[in-house]
Amino acid sequence: MSSFSVTFRTTPAAQILDLNGELDAHTAQDLEVAIQTSLSNGKFALVINGANLRYISSAGLGVFMAFVEEVRESGGDIKIVALQPQVYDTFDLLGFPHLFDVLPTLEEAEAKFMAGELRH
Repeated sequence: MSSFSVTFRTTPAAQILDLNGELDAHTAQDLEVAIQTSLSNGKFALVINGANLRYISSAGLGVFMAFVEEVRESGGDIKIVALQPQVYDTFDLLGFPHLFDVLPTLEEAEAKFMAGELRH
């Protein structure tokens, strides 16, 4: 069974979701619940921190696609940071860097939110 968890942090710029473990068909619902919880709490500036994400499947990637339109229509965005090289390769292969800001560091994502830089 896959191991996966999400922890939350709030900064002045955004809601940070720290992902840990393997995000696949068995654990994708955990991320769905985490993002939905953020949105229900009025948090639409989301940073997905992948520093401790070891694997992502297409089911995990689908979670981002399921929420991006709702987040952007609500005036927010989803920015993805600090991906491990093998996880970044999966994002890149499927063209996610064209759809999302995929950035090296959390600080860069926070700076973009503070500057009002959102994708539409």
